[in-house]
Amino acid sequence: MFKVQELREIIKLVDGSSIDEFVYEHDGAKLKLKKNNGVVTEVVAPKVETAPVVQQPAPAPVAVEPVVETTKEEVKVEEKTAPVTVDQSSLHKITSPMVGTFYQAPSPDQPPYVKVGDKVGEETIVCIVEAMKLFNEIEAEIKGEIVEVLVKDGQLVEYGQPLFLVKPE
Repeated sequence: MFKVQELREIIKLVDGSSIDEFVYEHDGAKLKLKKNNGVVTEVVAPKVETAPVVQQPAPAPVAVEPVVETTKEEVKVEEKTAPVTVDQSSLHKITSPMVGTFYQAPSPDQPPYVKVGDKVGEETIVCIVEAMKLFNEIEAEIKGEIVEVLVKDGQLVEYGQPLFLVKPE
């Protein structure tokens, strides 16, 4: 089985070389990389062997008394961030087309592509999902208004995971 660091190094080496296709097999695991125009476009992950699950006894419960400190400033923040109840059945979900890392902005020093209340069109870029060092721009694919951002910047997302809620126009 391959380690993540090994995979990264192999991808970096293949990407920087003139090789168009690379295949490596070892102990039943297979890695296949293909390049188009100098960019790695396909990666076949190795078989994952699962280790046996060992049941450990649950730790004894520990009594903890919460300490609550409230200041006037904290109360004001809570009032401003009160959740808005929206009928989600009429909203469109923009979902992640792949597994990767969610980014709201093109770079850390720039503002997010969209925020709550922004109007979007079908081709409006709403975020980036990074997968295997490739940054994939995600489009809204619907005309409407952003109602809610469902994930945080830098969060790992799964295939099909909702990223935004949009009120269609």
